[in-house]
Amino acid sequence: MSIRMPALYLSHGAPPLADDPLWTRQLADWSSDLPRPTAILVVSAHWENAPLAIGATTTVPLYYDFGGFAQHYYEVKYPAPGAPELAAKVRALLRSPETPVTDVPDRGLDHGAYVPLVEMFPEADVPVLQISMPTLDPQRLLELGRRLAPLRDEGVLIIGSGFFTHNLRAAMPYMHLGFDAPVQGWSAEFDDWGRQALDAGDVDGLLDFLHKAPSGAMAHPRTEHFAPLFVTLGAGEDDLASQRTVIDGFWMGLAKRSVQLG
Repeated sequence: MSIRMPALYLSHGAPPLADDPLWTRQLADWSSDLPRPTAILVVSAHWENAPLAIGATTTVPLYYDFGGFAQHYYEVKYPAPGAPELAAKVRALLRSPETPVTDVPDRGLDHGAYVPLVEMFPEADVPVLQISMPTLDPQRLLELGRRLAPLRDEGVLIIGSGFFTHNLRAAMPYMHLGFDAPVQGWSAEFDDWGRQALDAGDVDGLLDFLHKAPSGAMAHPRTEHFAPLFVTLGAGEDDLASQRTVIDGFWMGLAKRSVQLG
């Protein structure tokens, strides 16, 4: 008998997340409070593909989709089993003339998927499947999450992986300060607005965040890191009243707010 799983949105961090003892402990503590999933389905800010694509389902490699980091970040391993049965269920739930689904069998887990999973499920013994974001349109992503929601009743943990604020250009002048980088006003304002909108269940406001949120365009000059939240909101719509922030605060000036529905 599968346990109904929550839906998560997490701020995934760059590879140096592994060097932050606070954040890694927060992720580990979060996963320890979750039921054990039968499989994990990840939608990451770092894979946009239309039509929607399903990644590797047998051997699941890692995709080191970053540059300029120390060599040891390219030597991280996460040999999670593939999830071909979950892939078949995703196809059945999503495929239609309006929503074609394709396969990219050699596409591994990008850092938006494996960086947090290394901390949350370090044994790498839960089957993992990553699918692409076929659009950045909030309403369409909300609908995508709604269509994936039945998987939760089969023990599948659905994770939208992004970053609650994400303007690297504005943060770059302070990156050399590492974890002591200051929190700029635009990041704090957007984070506080987002917290209030989530706590109020204001999905309409969140969908229109570029216009409704203070510093919306500054916090997300491109919206791919906020977009996975809408998949999570769709998948967890029935549990919106129980939404809660599990991780908050800032990392190198960026809001790392991460939430759970259900």
